[in-house]
Amino acid sequence: MPKIGFISLGCPKNQVDAELMLDKLVKAGYEIAGTAEEADAVIVNTCGFIDAAKQEAIDNILEMGQLKADGAIQKIIVTGCLAERYRDEILKEMPEVDAVVGIGGNADIVKTVEDVFAGETVSAYPPKKDLPLCGERLLSTPPWWAYLKIADGCSNCCTYCAIPQIRGPMRSRTIESIVDEAKTLAGKGVKELIVIAQDTTRYGEDLYGEPKLAALLRELVKLDGIEWIRLLYCYPDRLTDELLATIRDNDKVLNYIDLPLQHADGRILKAMNRHGDKETLLALIKKIRDYLPDGVIRTTFITGFPGEDDAAFETLSDFVEQAQFDRLGCFAYSREEGTKAAEMPDQVDPEIAAHRGEIIMEQQYDIFTDKQQDLIGTVQRCVIDDYGDEPGTYAGRTWMDAPEIDSAITVISKRPLTPGDFIDVEITGTDEYDLIGETI
Repeated sequence: MPKIGFISLGCPKNQVDAELMLDKLVKAGYEIAGTAEEADAVIVNTCGFIDAAKQEAIDNILEMGQLKADGAIQKIIVTGCLAERYRDEILKEMPEVDAVVGIGGNADIVKTVEDVFAGETVSAYPPKKDLPLCGERLLSTPPWWAYLKIADGCSNCCTYCAIPQIRGPMRSRTIESIVDEAKTLAGKGVKELIVIAQDTTRYGEDLYGEPKLAALLRELVKLDGIEWIRLLYCYPDRLTDELLATIRDNDKVLNYIDLPLQHADGRILKAMNRHGDKETLLALIKKIRDYLPDGVIRTTFITGFPGEDDAAFETLSDFVEQAQFDRLGCFAYSREEGTKAAEMPDQVDPEIAAHRGEIIMEQQYDIFTDKQQDLIGTVQRCVIDDYGDEPGTYAGRTWMDAPEIDSAITVISKRPLTPGDFIDVEITGTDEYDLIGETI
């Protein structure tokens, strides 16, 4: 059997798709290669959301093309969002590619591999709804944490975003299906579940006629073996009292709110097909902190959206200063073909957009470092993710930090620790963005 190499790019939702495909390949008898050079065929599971992600995908495909030209690999298969979005353009522009398969074809990945080794060029784009939402997965994360995808697609239709075109409208899984998968993950040793979807707070609307995230969380907390449940991608309009109370009242659900707000100026938010303004969003932040006084709020913003003048940017900057977010990312607007925003007047110069993003991140750096200093002397629950560079040290995360997104902590311990351990740590210092602590 040929050896299969796998490169998965982009968001955690795409990573779960990759894990589902990997499991199918292994069950079909294929060996997964540790590196591309060891593989006979390489699958590049792409992201196609913004320009930077598209360029990363193209660079990876071209790199595999060079390996193929050198005789190191035989076949290249492209899957994921870039494949779904650009389809036959990829085969036209990159003749070294042997197969381009849209997201609806993920379930048939074994047949795709068989076909390319039979000498066929595959171009397949089944309906988006055929994308598997669940199934057995070959986890690519460490064994103590895993993503739990509860829905796919998005029905919010923000004007800057191509995801509804690529992934289609939101499709939720049943509560029973999600709980069964979480139970299976817990049985394999997973202790931290990271709940994901394009918009987790809208989960269940299509199946049950109303959001059901709070109800789902109340079922997940009953599972033995799970210590942490972390929510990502919460939409501000749907952060209800019921959901906040559910987070507050269940110790396993971390008081960690990932709340991508994108902007704070009311005119810009309306142009984005989002709601609210600086005042309503400040009220929401206050409400979250009233429910979760020790909570952590993470957000993301877009600078340089069409029509963002100096006044609108100043509103955003003032909002960041007043809101005092615990975690923040800021990205320059990416003009994506096929979106409404791409056709809007008053496009902002990309250099200005990037510079504004840098200003926001500089603002946030001061806020963040002050908050890190305030943690010195406190005791925080942490998970050990790896061994440190020096004897007796370990790399980990506090409950306030999502893996692969947020900060880390260097833990000093007189007793041996193992990756996957959940322990209490006294914070003793900081190192740039990261913390330093000692085991209790």
